[in-house]
Amino acid sequence: MAKKAIFDIHIEANGPMVHLKGEAGEVLMVPFKGSVKSELFNGIVEPCGVDTQIVNAANVRHMSARYMLTGTDRDGKEAHIYVENNGWFDDLTKTMPFHTVPTFYTDSAALAPYLHRNQFVGEGVDEADGLHIYFYEIGGQADA
Repeated sequence: MAKKAIFDIHIEANGPMVHLKGEAGEVLMVPFKGSVKSELFNGIVEPCGVDTQIVNAANVRHMSARYMLTGTDRDGKEAHIYVENNGWFDDLTKTMPFHTVPTFYTDSAALAPYLHRNQFVGEGVDEADGLHIYFYEIGGQADA
């Protein structure tokens, strides 16, 4: 599958995690902030992001991160991008990178036609400076 890189998001922990463990599984909520770099958009991950991870009784971890990017779009205009990023893996065989499926919403007139219609995938990669989430366009859609 051909992939075109569209965003590099550097994630930083932002406060204490909240953890619940019960007989049906466990829930971990991880607050975060960060930064984003790309040809399309540059800015920050607002410090209100949260990654909610649910591990069921079969040790499958579902991750759902929701966060807002604030910065400038490729035309130099102020813009926001809301990201809902979902992924999962077997907790017993954690592999890196982990894979995700993002959904984007934006108020950028330049980016909305692209981000609202194309298909994307994500990869979470541990690097020397911390966790990076890379988003890629998949398929043969029109350029941004």
